[in-house]
Amino acid sequence: MYSYKRSFNGFAAKLSDDEVARFSEMKEVMTVIPNRKLKLHTTRSWDFMGLTQGKLGGSKQGDIIVGLLDTGVWPEAESFNDEGFGPPPAKWQGTCQGANFTCNKKLIGARYYNSDGSYDITEFQSPRDTIGHGTHTASTAAGVEVAGASYLGLAEGVARGGVPGARIAMYKVCWANRGCGLADILAAFDDAIADGVDIISVSLGSDWPSQYFDDPIAIGSFHAMKKGILTSNSAGNSGPFPASVSNFAPWTLTVAASDIDRNFVAQVVLGNGQVLTGLSINSFDLNGTSYPLIWGGDAANYTVGANPDISKYCFDGAMNSYQVEGKIVFCELATDGSAILLANGVGTIMADFIPDYTSNYPLPATLISTDDGVKVLDYIRSTKNPVATILVGETWVDIVAPVVVSFSSRGPSAISPDILKPDLTAPGVDILAAWSPVSPPSGFGDTRSVKYNIISGTSMSCPHASGAAAYVKAAHPDWSPAAIKSALMTTAYVMDPRKHADLEFAYGSGHINPVAAVDPGLVFDASEADYVNFLCKQGYNTSTLRLVTGDNSVCDGIELGRGWDLNYPSFSLYLLDGQQIMGVFTRTVTNVGTANSTYTASAYMPGAISVTVEPSVLTFSAVGEKKSFTVKVNRPKITQQPIMSGTIMWNDGVRKVRIPLVVYNYIPGSPYDLNSQSMSEKKFTFKDSSIYHKNGILGHK
Repeated sequence: MYSYKRSFNGFAAKLSDDEVARFSEMKEVMTVIPNRKLKLHTTRSWDFMGLTQGKLGGSKQGDIIVGLLDTGVWPEAESFNDEGFGPPPAKWQGTCQGANFTCNKKLIGARYYNSDGSYDITEFQSPRDTIGHGTHTASTAAGVEVAGASYLGLAEGVARGGVPGARIAMYKVCWANRGCGLADILAAFDDAIADGVDIISVSLGSDWPSQYFDDPIAIGSFHAMKKGILTSNSAGNSGPFPASVSNFAPWTLTVAASDIDRNFVAQVVLGNGQVLTGLSINSFDLNGTSYPLIWGGDAANYTVGANPDISKYCFDGAMNSYQVEGKIVFCELATDGSAILLANGVGTIMADFIPDYTSNYPLPATLISTDDGVKVLDYIRSTKNPVATILVGETWVDIVAPVVVSFSSRGPSAISPDILKPDLTAPGVDILAAWSPVSPPSGFGDTRSVKYNIISGTSMSCPHASGAAAYVKAAHPDWSPAAIKSALMTTAYVMDPRKHADLEFAYGSGHINPVAAVDPGLVFDASEADYVNFLCKQGYNTSTLRLVTGDNSVCDGIELGRGWDLNYPSFSLYLLDGQQIMGVFTRTVTNVGTANSTYTASAYMPGAISVTVEPSVLTFSAVGEKKSFTVKVNRPKITQQPIMSGTIMWNDGVRKVRIPLVVYNYIPGSPYDLNSQSMSEKKFTFKDSSIYHKNGILGHK
């Protein structure tokens, strides 16, 4: 099916079990990996981060190419208009593939991959997007400015990406109802690297941790790093459970999701005058007209065996359409609203736990608290002819933002606990961006067509980081992937620890700050050799190492050890329960600020933990000069200690280079034990934590 030969060596083919066994025994074959399926991880946000239109600047953006591995793109979307663009950069070696699909000077390339060879009847056999996800992420990262954009009148304003002047290349690897094939992901990485992209944005991942040699994103991004390309990844939507973070390779940028300073609400007005406020991206306008209000329990579809105890939750098929038709239905559970729509209802009021993100629905709907739900049910039961209306949605200011959203996957890394993951957080809640007009904006039964949609997920935070990385790359085209990543991490806004019990395991270094990242002062650089050394110390031998590197790298002479000396812009010290705290970290910084500068270190760590930085002063006489320092952490042994959070800061009086330091422990044999079994086999089974993203709706599976 594929021959991977542009950036790394391998192929994809359909093999019988016997053929797999024969290939596996051949000395020329490093490994045979089954074609698993990965899943998608599903503007005001740029202004919220401080990257206002006045700071976009820079004609060099036109030289930057952002490649996205996603569901494809809708090329006619206004966000990809090429008016004013010159020809693609000379380095571009890509192509525009597929029938009924045209690229331009903005959307300069598009490819599609389908190793299954089968297509859903709703899909285009081209890079064209029928899901909406890829169009949304591409426009978030690098869409041009579009005035008057909105979701059916909500969140109206100028929609734009982080680097409106940059070029976009789409690699369609994800398909409706079939996910994202491992073979296709590797083929897309192979092409994107050879095509000449500068940043790769990957808003997808696995539900469980895999060793790097068994992870297509880790392998592909390693080869991208070798060619000077940074890969930005979504952290996953399996939070808030510990060790649920996806895409944790240290050579990639792993992005959590947080909210921005606005909420979408839709109010309910009952016939007795009560006004209740709920969460909803509600574009439907009932013009203040009141409709009969019914409790879902009074509309049971007895024909299929439902009863009031079932129908009160408004499950699909459990509703009696004769009772529901023409009415607003009160449901005691948050759903996607499709059951009421299919039963010919006018709208739905749902009472449930209030999440920290908002959904849109295929009919007038809002989600209220369970306490307010009691008020609605009391009104229904005390009134002969109860009525209600649902008002069109409004935008309210969120004064506590940013806060990491509950569904965003948490650290620590299940594979490399010496590396703090996620790396940082970016806006991923209620994000407005371009959409495929053939994909419904909400759940099943929605027949509307929209040009822009509002959705949530770490899939939305990832392209924010990709755009920010492209913004830094445009300012510093000679910087390595590690330097760009370091600049984004060390300049991140400090998050409020009082709002996050899991601290850096939720937000990493903090909230992304693209403008500050252009001038970070110092960066922590790392090369391919540094990552090879890291993998060897983590227990890889020459054979398993080459599964990742694809070259002649060896682990000879490198002893097993902790990953403390990888030149990473954060510090992570994990210990066995009851073990004494003792760690030594070595780091090297490169001066990218003022030629003659002096940085002074300060350290903070709570409790009785001792932290020393040696030397405590670094003096530079030239840009590009490197200096090394050591951080020593000591304290008596800890038991049953959750994450403890501290900071190392280098300050030259103008720039502050902030590096988080975390200390934590675990109990052997616990569900979070990182070493109790082979992590290539370990699967976390927190069934209630899984998240689905379907047709723009993000919710619990």
